[in-house]
Amino acid sequence: MIFFIIRRLIMTVFLLLVVSMLTFAIFFLVPRLGGETPYELAAQYVGRTPIPSEIHAVEIKLGLDAPIWLQYGRYVKGIVLGVHYNNGTDVSYCPFPCFGFSFRNDQPVWPQMTSDIPVTVSLALGAAVLWLIGGVAVGVLSALRKGTFFDRLSMGVALAGVSLPVFFTGLIALYLFSYRWSLFPNVHYVGITTNPVQWARNLILPWITLAFLYAALYARITRAGMLETMGEDYIRTARAKGLPERKVILKHGLRATLTPIVTIFGMDLGLLLGGAILTESVFSLPGLGQFTILAIQNHDLPEIMGVVMLAAFFIVIANLIVDILYTVIDPRVRI
Repeated sequence: MIFFIIRRLIMTVFLLLVVSMLTFAIFFLVPRLGGETPYELAAQYVGRTPIPSEIHAVEIKLGLDAPIWLQYGRYVKGIVLGVHYNNGTDVSYCPFPCFGFSFRNDQPVWPQMTSDIPVTVSLALGAAVLWLIGGVAVGVLSALRKGTFFDRLSMGVALAGVSLPVFFTGLIALYLFSYRWSLFPNVHYVGITTNPVQWARNLILPWITLAFLYAALYARITRAGMLETMGEDYIRTARAKGLPERKVILKHGLRATLTPIVTIFGMDLGLLLGGAILTESVFSLPGLGQFTILAIQNHDLPEIMGVVMLAAFFIVIANLIVDILYTVIDPRVRI
């Protein structure tokens, strides 16, 4: 078990390094291959109407005139140790972990993201609990009651949940439960340390809206897996031995069905931790999703790179956790 985890940790570090290379290449190498000069690249970091002296200062400060491998080494060093940006007259320090320095805002990217991370984490984790419990429970019940009214109704709702986009269900939820009936008026983010009750109350609608989409998908996957598993020979053997039906369903049937669910759950949660853009936009939540939108609108490349790297980190770590959970669900994975 320990050696399995060590191998996965080594692969995780290697994968993060590969992602950093690809991210850096997209923003710095590909433009050069397309014919863009360091001066033209530096112009994107200054503003909409920069003067030549400002562009040249940023070009020197970022080291854009240096070889690409030196630039990448400086980028990795900034993430691990921090880095100084110096053009001779102006020095800016980006402390560890330096995911970039926004010269439009004249401040490091990481502190800006850390203020938004609690919002996205609160939204993603709360919705994940709802869709995992609700989706799996509905899927199991639908499989056990195949062909009944409950099965048809739940799968019909699941089909609607998969088909309807988040921005549609979110706006409908806001109209009905916030504006018309005022069950959740003035939805806005309140920190959990400030007021836990208000934190939960203001996130109920975003949680349900986001969970509705994923719960529908999980219900359909769970139902399909349970229908296949409950017809296996070892399930009939377990029943023939006289095991209680509840134990047969939970220990033998559901456990075999959890493998694909754990896989997509890790991926979905990792992606959402990188920013639930649509949900945060609909409910005006100041999380990483809105941060990403503003960075794109402002053409702030360091901020965009920071979000990409942070999202990649969440996804890779989520996959690491999924791999470890596999060993609990199916010990054969350790081999």
